[in-house]
Amino acid sequence: MYATLSRCLAAATFALSLGGATAAQSSAAPTLLPAVLSVHVKDFKYNPTPATIHVGDRVTFVNGDDEAHTVTAVNKSFDSEGLEPGNTWQHVFSKPGTYAYFCERHPYMKATIVVLPASPKDGTAK
Repeated sequence: MYATLSRCLAAATFALSLGGATAAQSSAAPTLLPAVLSVHVKDFKYNPTPATIHVGDRVTFVNGDDEAHTVTAVNKSFDSEGLEPGNTWQHVFSKPGTYAYFCERHPYMKATIVVLPASPKDGTAK
C-alpha cells in the first residue's frame, strides 16, 4: 500500500513539475522581429500618432507606462490584449487603409496608423 501511494505521489509531483515548466515557457517573451516602426505607449498616449507605414510593414508597440494597456483596432482587426508594463507586441499590417486604435482599459487613449500600398522593394517607381 505504501509503495503504491509513493508511486502516485511521485507521478503527481512529476505531472505538476511538467505543468509548471509549460506555464513558464508560455509566459516567456516572444522573439521580436525587425520592425519598420515602434509606437511607444507612455503617459497614457501612443507616440507617434498619426504614423504612416506601408502594407507588409511590422510595427512594434512598446508599453513604457506603469500600467497595462491594449492596442485595439476600432474595427477589431487587431488586438494586443493586455500589454503589461515593459512588454512589447508586434503587428504586421496586410491591407492599406487608415486604422484607428485605442486602449480598451483607457478608452480616451486613441491613435491612428495610415497604411499605404506596398512600396517597390528595388526603389524604382512603376
